Amino acid sequence: MRENKNNFEIPRPVFPKRAVITGGMPYGNKELHFGHVGGMLVFADTYARFLRDRIGKENVIFVSGTDCYGSPIAEGWRIKHEKGEFEGSLEEFVNSNHQKQKNTLKSYGISPNLFAASGLGRSKEIHAEVTDWFIKSLHKKGQLNQITTMQFFDEKAGVFLNGRQVIGKCPVEGCTSEKGYADECDLGHQYMPENLINPVSTLTGETPSMKPVTNWYFKLRDYEKLMQEWVSELQKRKDVRPVVCKTISEFLKPPVIYVKREFEEKYFELKDSMPEHTYIEEKKKPSFTIEFKELSDCDEACRILTENNIRYRTGKTLVPFRLTGNIEWGVPAPVLDGVEGLTVWVWPESLWAPISFTETYLEQIGRNREEWKDFWCSKDSTVYQFIGQDNIYFYGIAEPAMWMAQQESETKSASPADGELQLPVIVANHHILFLDKKASSSGDVKPPMADDLLNYYTPEQLRMHWLGLGLGQRSVSFMPKPYNPLAKPEDTDPVVKDGLLLSNVYNRIIRTAFYTTQKYFDGILPDNAPEENFLADAKKAVLEFERHMSKFAFHQCTYVLDSYIRNGSKYMSKNITAEPDDMEKLKQTLANLFHIIKTAGILLHPLAPFGTEKLREYLQVDENIWSWDNIFEPLTFFTGENHKLKFLPPRTDFFTKHESQFASED
Repeated sequence: MRENKNNFEIPRPVFPKRAVITGGMPYGNKELHFGHVGGMLVFADTYARFLRDRIGKENVIFVSGTDCYGSPIAEGWRIKHEKGEFEGSLEEFVNSNHQKQKNTLKSYGISPNLFAASGLGRSKEIHAEVTDWFIKSLHKKGQLNQITTMQFFDEKAGVFLNGRQVIGKCPVEGCTSEKGYADECDLGHQYMPENLINPVSTLTGETPSMKPVTNWYFKLRDYEKLMQEWVSELQKRKDVRPVVCKTISEFLKPPVIYVKREFEEKYFELKDSMPEHTYIEEKKKPSFTIEFKELSDCDEACRILTENNIRYRTGKTLVPFRLTGNIEWGVPAPVLDGVEGLTVWVWPESLWAPISFTETYLEQIGRNREEWKDFWCSKDSTVYQFIGQDNIYFYGIAEPAMWMAQQESETKSASPADGELQLPVIVANHHILFLDKKASSSGDVKPPMADDLLNYYTPEQLRMHWLGLGLGQRSVSFMPKPYNPLAKPEDTDPVVKDGLLLSNVYNRIIRTAFYTTQKYFDGILPDNAPEENFLADAKKAVLEFERHMSKFAFHQCTYVLDSYIRNGSKYMSKNITAEPDDMEKLKQTLANLFHIIKTAGILLHPLAPFGTEKLREYLQVDENIWSWDNIFEPLTFFTGENHKLKFLPPRTDFFTKHESQFASED
């Protein structure tokens, strides 16, 4: 508990008994760029590490993995294969990238219990089983429809085009994306393929024709009312970011079409031939709006407008969510109602991939796979999904609706009963920009690879910088000095600056405490209890940190640490002198200082794992020190009498700068 200005206690945040943390899955066609790591995975890792310390590591499962299937991967391999840049098979291509991704995560101290691959090894087998169960279950519950739509076909190549093999302009009103693919754009908007503007085949450069195909679709529109109930509850929660609720709400609207004002007269001529709708006059806008009650009516109106060469854009609304396709490189779809030969579209199967990865991990450690339900279907457990804002449609709309659809009761609920799939907590970061522009490996601004950044910075400098950016509140630009052509030699590097709290301030406190103890007390830890004001200051920092972490306010956590560590540095500078004249006073000072070091170390442990683990090694204590069960206890709680610290050699650092930064200072 902590006290406020009015002297009454504020309850501490409550954490679940068990938790699953997921990090959005990177595609298997590339190595990890900085956005994967600095925009999402570092945050997932930090929270997973925090919960391991807070509720016990046996109660936390952090899973992510390589998204192996889908047209982006198949197309990426095809292009590299044609250019002679990769000679192996498609599966070998994916495995090569998967291994590189795993190595990158290890370099950054990102610690999933399992970083799996949806199309490789045992995780592939279990993922296929879960996929089969998930789709069959939805079908059995009457949650699927067969829908025939038009699919792009390249007449010159003689093949159907999937996903990234078609590119055009997104037809959704207000979307600025110039990279609209077959039925979604790179900003996550969904639409029917026939609405894509100016489509071009990436195989031949030709304008593709359209031919009918039949696929299974989830009845997403049936969940509009339940989704509205859910989002209204989310809006009351302090741990759900406004961007999540705002984005979900944008899709919970009736189907609409926006028509350019210049076609208004022609529209009135056709109005009576169109399905029932409402004309909405908005005189100050360059277009007018027509609104429909049913999506099918909206689709029919689109057809009529297209036939009459009237330009329009569709609005955001819920559309049936496609589950299957005909791409060869995909998870085989179950045979339903005699329909064979389909594969599962990559997006839906990636949504339940963390469930299959949870099962894979449980099997890997010798536990029953069925225990996945204790983590995904229990009121005592919470699933935290860390994503970028572009993917809110899938994780915040399609996934929770499909989770609700799996409920056994015919009457579905936005508040699932114990034993049903629980709805996740979505932690969506805003865009992490690069040099003030949105970076994308498929766009004009190419982001640096995550591994390349380690040629200039330590992992912990980068982790502290990214966590302090405040991506939960707004889009922020990553401005590393070595990559910034506008940076002057005398300019401060923002990444180095954010790392100084550790490499300069905290590092100096630890070294001073160790060297002083070694010099005057033979390395024996003083057994004095910390003074009351130091216990109180530590408790205040812990409770503030905990409160911010419960709301995923990582930047606020770094502020708490900055204030606490710098105050500790001031105390040290004032009280540790070159020639102390009172050994009892020095022992008390060191006891106070080690309490600061221990408290800051526990709080830093999720953020800066390498340096804090080295600190634990030299303190000569076991991993129990990280447990929040005893976070308010002094260091001597974890040691015996006359506890001797590990000898710290001269000029030993716990946190350091990158070697290139020392060279630049010479």
